[in-house]
Amino acid sequence: MKQNTLQANVRITTLILAGGLALAGSALGYDLAKEKAGAPAVTVPLDESAVPRDGLPRGSFAPIVKTVAPAVVKIETTTTVNNRASQGFPGFNEPFGWMLPRGQSEPQIQHGVGSGVIVTKDGYILTNNHVVDGAKEVKVSLMDGRTFTAKVIGRDPKSDLAVVRIGATDLPVVAMADSGKVQVGDVVLAVGNPFGVGQTVTSGIVSATDRGDMGLEDYEDFIQTDAAINPGNSGGALVDIDGRLIGINTAILSRSGGSQGVGFAIPTDLARSVMVSLIKDGHVTRGYLGVTIQNINPVLAQEFKLKDNQGALIADVAPDGPADKAGFKDGDVVVQFNGHSVADSRRLKLEVADTAPGTSVPVEILRDGTKQKLEVTVKSLPGGELLAKAAPPEAADDTGTLNGVGVGDLDQATREQFHVPKNVHGAVVTQVDNGSAAAAAGLKPGDVIEEINRHPVKSADEAVQLTEKAASKQTLVRVWENGGSHYLVVDESSQPG
Repeated sequence: MKQNTLQANVRITTLILAGGLALAGSALGYDLAKEKAGAPAVTVPLDESAVPRDGLPRGSFAPIVKTVAPAVVKIETTTTVNNRASQGFPGFNEPFGWMLPRGQSEPQIQHGVGSGVIVTKDGYILTNNHVVDGAKEVKVSLMDGRTFTAKVIGRDPKSDLAVVRIGATDLPVVAMADSGKVQVGDVVLAVGNPFGVGQTVTSGIVSATDRGDMGLEDYEDFIQTDAAINPGNSGGALVDIDGRLIGINTAILSRSGGSQGVGFAIPTDLARSVMVSLIKDGHVTRGYLGVTIQNINPVLAQEFKLKDNQGALIADVAPDGPADKAGFKDGDVVVQFNGHSVADSRRLKLEVADTAPGTSVPVEILRDGTKQKLEVTVKSLPGGELLAKAAPPEAADDTGTLNGVGVGDLDQATREQFHVPKNVHGAVVTQVDNGSAAAAAGLKPGDVIEEINRHPVKSADEAVQLTEKAASKQTLVRVWENGGSHYLVVDESSQPG
């Protein structure tokens, strides 16, 4: 019995190997039938034309890597965490992120590794927000061995992008491509520092474009690729066959924690827009329409007399908002915004966000199945201001205060969101960085800043102005929360850095 089993196993193995030889032999031009008959093996000469003059075989990515690799950097961070639990998403693994054991309450120093892409010769580097979020120290290492302490110029959690800068000039850069022209099937390379082992290049194709509704960020328009992306690749480059940047690698869909062929990159069209805003203003200002929107399913399409599921259904219009003033109504379906087709609610959200506040744009809607055209003037999205813009690395001192605090105007939408009564005036806090002096002082999202250093605050812009070029690192803030006001002191000088 054992002998029969052994013979069966050998027979199966032989069949597999023979199949492999048959494929390989056929590709090389061998006639295996003649060989078995005792005919001499055919000699296949090397095709010299397949070897370029530089000695590289045809199809090699080496020339692309030589151009791109010097501009992809390693980013190392030091972060203080305090009782921060994992904030992952079901089924998703961020290639870079902090995880703290449950029940941990003592402050702890954590070290992390990610990647970044040099986009200007004078030291601006694109990376992911989650790579540098809360970091007290950011170190950037170049391929030539140089290491710099970087300054975080700005972060945008809504798109998971950030810009840091190092004090160097004449740096290698990766040229940006128009990601709108990327097509499924395009060959791509992913360059980064997975697991901290050192710079690594992987190849694949574009598996899909315009991926969204993943629950990773507020604004999603991912390029999907099967090029291997692993922890540490976050913030690294996704480049096309010409060595041009088409995306910033961000996340993977994985059940194992490692690459399983489903990776996501933020397209350069979105990254470029966010980067320019962060460098110029220290924050991203997005457009705001003042509507609640949803996707259309077949049942809704029938109820609203629609031919298909295309468009974004308006479920609610905020009173006195841009849409309300333009004549939008509940039940309208937006099918075109500023000349661009609107396939679903996510596409409308992206289009509105990318529109500069104050811009008047044409909108095409379906109302009771009939086409109508409206004109709307887009406003600024509440919460778009970030206090204390980051100074460039060459600046001797950072004179701003309330670092890492985001604020927005108290309009109707934010009052409803944070339950702020009409008699309270100031700027609502929309974001407070973990580990910041403001967080340590007790400032949190939903608080309303009524005064800064005894000066009344009437708007987000005014709050920003009152924190720039401050005479002291200590800031007296009068805050409203939960029906009452109180004072607190934010002391930036006590923060390690």
